[in-house]
Amino acid sequence: MRTCLEAHVSLAESAEETLFERREKALGAGAPLFYDKPLHLIRGEGAHLFDVHGRRYVDLYNNVTCVGHANPHVVEAMARQQATLNVHSRYLHEGIVEFAERLVGLHTAPIESVIFSCSGTEANEVALRMARFATGKGGFVCSNYTYHGNSDLVGRLTFVEERESESREVRAFPFPETYRAIEEASSDVELGEIYLGRVQRAIEGLETGGAGFAALIVCSIFANEGLPNVPPGFMAKAAEMARRAGGLVIADEVQGGYARTGRWWGYEAAGFLPDIVVTGKPMGNGLPLAATAASRALINDFRAKTRYFNTFAASPLQAAVGMAVLDVIEGEDLRQRSAEVGAFLKRALTERKARWSAIGDVRGRGLFVGVEMVKDRTTKEPDINMATVVCDRLKDKGFLTAPAGAYGNVVKIRPPLVFTHSDAVAFIDAFDAVVEELDG
Repeated sequence: MRTCLEAHVSLAESAEETLFERREKALGAGAPLFYDKPLHLIRGEGAHLFDVHGRRYVDLYNNVTCVGHANPHVVEAMARQQATLNVHSRYLHEGIVEFAERLVGLHTAPIESVIFSCSGTEANEVALRMARFATGKGGFVCSNYTYHGNSDLVGRLTFVEERESESREVRAFPFPETYRAIEEASSDVELGEIYLGRVQRAIEGLETGGAGFAALIVCSIFANEGLPNVPPGFMAKAAEMARRAGGLVIADEVQGGYARTGRWWGYEAAGFLPDIVVTGKPMGNGLPLAATAASRALINDFRAKTRYFNTFAASPLQAAVGMAVLDVIEGEDLRQRSAEVGAFLKRALTERKARWSAIGDVRGRGLFVGVEMVKDRTTKEPDINMATVVCDRLKDKGFLTAPAGAYGNVVKIRPPLVFTHSDAVAFIDAFDAVVEELDG
């Protein structure tokens, strides 16, 4: 006979299958889900998530809730403001002005003003349009495996291969990395020059193709590309190249910003200065909040040439929540925690390379680390299946990650900034157990 526990689990699994079937009908078949057996989550707290069975998981994936799930300071600020006033931005309100001033104050020159929106897609769309207005040109250069959003314009930049069929308004360059160099080079500096040559070729392609070059747009840390180690000085030289060609430099900080790298901004970690900075997800810790920041001249020009307005952006609610998130990052010194705990994680995982042949590379900054899984260290052939299975096995042990990167073979480790050293130690133990099972 089945035990009561077995019967309870069976009923719960049946309920989850029913929920999945309802989801397929309500949201459309094929709406993405993580893991071979999807999780049914019902609660979050700090760096932890809880499923319908009451099991706790350590979250190593979500940068949206950067200061932790259900952060009490953010929740209280959200509830208080919603209970007081929430209107659109066509009225004066002290809160949104203070938030804008505080946000741009965290940047370096020439960032002076900001346009708020609700998603990274929208903020990137504003940035691209701003660049077109400023330059009078229509084309953009991006990496060949980047992701910046879902709209028609921004979506044209997604996973563009360097090929003849690129659109008239988009040219791509191979993302810079030292692990799989596109050509043999005598040094990383020489390799950087090779990649810069591809950037120059992309810029020239836009000019000869008729669209003209408006801007270079990159994720400051090349997150979707798999967090590659970039040849030294590459981004500073690429930014200089873009400006010399008459274009602007857009830093997409949706993943790299807000203390993720141990610095406020990914562009600081990467060593370059952008003309336009886009931020999103972490700004609202779950509340839709994004921003496009630039010089006052660029912002004013955009305002003068558009009637841009978002009913839900630059609201008192966005301001209250945005300020609360900054309060927590600064009050709990989460930049330092990101740097210290992230360094421990990266160091511990790098040490594992000597033990497990399936680990080809470990890289990242702060609390954003990638572990590249390969079939062979010599050929560096990506092992997508290994990365997928590792993430599924880690989930079974209570740790949530996901495969990512240009080849889908990088175990992506990107926990909320409140992730602790003890969480990291527990994760390393689980990682050891999983890889030993698979690679031992």
